[in-house]
Amino acid sequence: MKLYIKYMVSIRCKLLVKAELKNLGLHFVFVDLGEIEIMEDLTADQRGQLKTALAISGLELMDDQKANLIEKIKKVIIEMVHYADELPKIKNSDYLSEKLNYDYTYLANLFSEVAGLTIEHYIIAHKIERVKELLMYDELNLTQISYKMNYSSVAHLSNQFKKVTGLTPSHFKSLKDKRRQSLEDVGVTTDTN
Repeated sequence: MKLYIKYMVSIRCKLLVKAELKNLGLHFVFVDLGEIEIMEDLTADQRGQLKTALAISGLELMDDQKANLIEKIKKVIIEMVHYADELPKIKNSDYLSEKLNYDYTYLANLFSEVAGLTIEHYIIAHKIERVKELLMYDELNLTQISYKMNYSSVAHLSNQFKKVTGLTPSHFKSLKDKRRQSLEDVGVTTDTN
């Protein structure tokens, strides 16, 4: 039985979910970002217990098909930006359509409707977060980072970085308190009134 879990975007989340499944006496085939497969069919009681246990940790067991697709979109973007050695050299729209077997227009409209921002803005937010990480490691120069993150030029990367963070990449790199976001919070808009 496949289950989908919202906000499950890190290895720590996977470990937590495995522990909760074990606590409930459930056996998993696999636990992946946002998705798990268990050997058993869940009873209503087990589903409720799992839902409650995950909620305590900030995770959400999902029931809605559209919400599941949104989480799959986020998962593909996170894997593409944060866990691949290089971003694919094809357009993001083609990549997502290919990975998810849906028309990109449908995915984009659904994502905007449910998430409140465009897929492209979500990708940009994750790319900038990844650039911050690479700047902190100090293993690659800006030209190498620009190439790795599939920017057309260092200037394009720098402009987008400044637009998102308010800082130039070099100024960010010089800061002692380098503020990064957890993957769950990237692309989430907050109202600061």
